[in-house]
Amino acid sequence: MQEMIVGTSARRHQNFLEVIQSYYQLTKPRIIVLLLITTAGGMWLAGEGQVDPLLLLVTLIGGALAAGSANAINCLYDRDIDYIMERTRHRPIPSGRIQPRDALIFAIALAIISFTLFAVFANLLAAVLAMAGIVFYVGIYTHLLKRHSVQNIVIGGAAGAIPPLVGWAACTGTLSWAAWVLFAIIFFWTPPHFWALAMMIGQDYAKVGVPMLPVVAGDENTAGQIWIYTLILVPVSGLLVYPLHVAGAVYAGIALVLGGVFVIKAWQLLNAPSDRKIARSLFKYSILYLMLLWAGIAIDSLPITHSFNQLAAENIQSLIAAIPILQ
Repeated sequence: MQEMIVGTSARRHQNFLEVIQSYYQLTKPRIIVLLLITTAGGMWLAGEGQVDPLLLLVTLIGGALAAGSANAINCLYDRDIDYIMERTRHRPIPSGRIQPRDALIFAIALAIISFTLFAVFANLLAAVLAMAGIVFYVGIYTHLLKRHSVQNIVIGGAAGAIPPLVGWAACTGTLSWAAWVLFAIIFFWTPPHFWALAMMIGQDYAKVGVPMLPVVAGDENTAGQIWIYTLILVPVSGLLVYPLHVAGAVYAGIALVLGGVFVIKAWQLLNAPSDRKIARSLFKYSILYLMLLWAGIAIDSLPITHSFNQLAAENIQSLIAAIPILQ
């Protein structure tokens, strides 16, 4: 049935614009936007708020192409289960608008262009990391873990955490501890984000035999795991302030507020694991959390913010020195 539908793709496109739209949808552009935000944040932090505009543009284009390649291959690999699940049935391959062979050629072309852009305009480390992201997402997550392990999201989350490493490497040619903290933030953010989604659409995953945690262990256990990862996420996000000292008071305040709200929502889900509205709220907030946290990194990296952070640090030291018991 699926092969017959796939074979009719040429008749489903009425004009060239629809062909472009189908290939665009194959890359899962909504996911790419979030990945590019984390890439830019890595560059901004590495460059202390001063990044070459051309390098930024090329890195974002290269990152978008690499992510699009990985997503296209993911769609190709999962076309059988995508056809069964209602929410994914209308994607380009299961709907028959793009043939599997063409999707593979498209994905390979995107990867080659991405690697070339990084190697020519940035450096080889950034290029290799971008390709490593594709390999990990496709080989480790999609092929080995997604359909076979309840830890698929936990381990596979490393693929989604690579973009800030790419951004940092593109800007500096190296990877520092701060870059790995950015990696860790996304790594620990991923399980609460995707498990909240899985709690909402668990029936779809159960239908196709994908062992997402809510399907295998139930909502109560999943809510407990989300709670644990959220509690880890908040202090990890503070490592940029201490002991690494690459972010200041502005980022610290933003991270604390955002993390506090995340903890509250995770606590609400922990106490009502079967409530789909709370799960949906946590899922939507997790996206907002990452976007605003990375915006906080960008704001904190600006030269004008550096002056504010320095003044705040001096005032805090003066207050501490003024307390007799601490002298």
